[in-house]
Amino acid sequence: MHVVVTREQGYNDPLTSWLPEGVTVNEVALTTTRFFDASEVLAALRASDDYGTFRALVVTSARSALYVALTREGLVDGGTVLSVGSATARALESEDIDVDVVGDAGAVDLAPEITEGPVLLLGAATMRDDLTVALQSRGVKVTPLTCYETLPAVLTTDEERILRAADVVFIGAPSAWLVARAFISANSWVVVPGATTGEVVRRQHERVIEGWGPALREHLLAL
Repeated sequence: MHVVVTREQGYNDPLTSWLPEGVTVNEVALTTTRFFDASEVLAALRASDDYGTFRALVVTSARSALYVALTREGLVDGGTVLSVGSATARALESEDIDVDVVGDAGAVDLAPEITEGPVLLLGAATMRDDLTVALQSRGVKVTPLTCYETLPAVLTTDEERILRAADVVFIGAPSAWLVARAFISANSWVVVPGATTGEVVRRQHERVIEGWGPALREHLLAL
């Protein structure tokens, strides 16, 4: 079995730990991340009309975890911290941030857990709007706060070849799928972390496995 992991260098170790023994693994980074300066993010937060009154902080990705400590000053005392996905929750815990609610099925899964605003949404420059739309439909005010942007990688001919030959490809986000989709065989299995990315990939690819974790080992052995 030929497996390709596609997160940036240094982020693939958890993925490879879930693979069966004896598989061939290649790394092909599909995106790069530009993190914003902390002072820039903090200035944007303090410029918000709702600074100091946010009742909930929604952290949309593990990459956002680095900024949570400084953005919490925008919350009211006792404000709720919510995480999109278990990977984000683990990243927050590694930064000694207590998570009150984890949405395992994607951002919109958190909507029923948020009863009042304003809500601070921390994440990438291209955050999905599912949760924002769901909350605003109930009159809950949502303010996005951008702390990084994801940029598409330019693949080499060899990297394109590796993707085409893969039996299994890990795709961590819609932005990664946009880079990879032209090079993924219809016979390849695409493994995604959750429902949000799974929905995007399924629009163009049939073989999708949803859910990252240790249980993947048995699932891949059964293919």
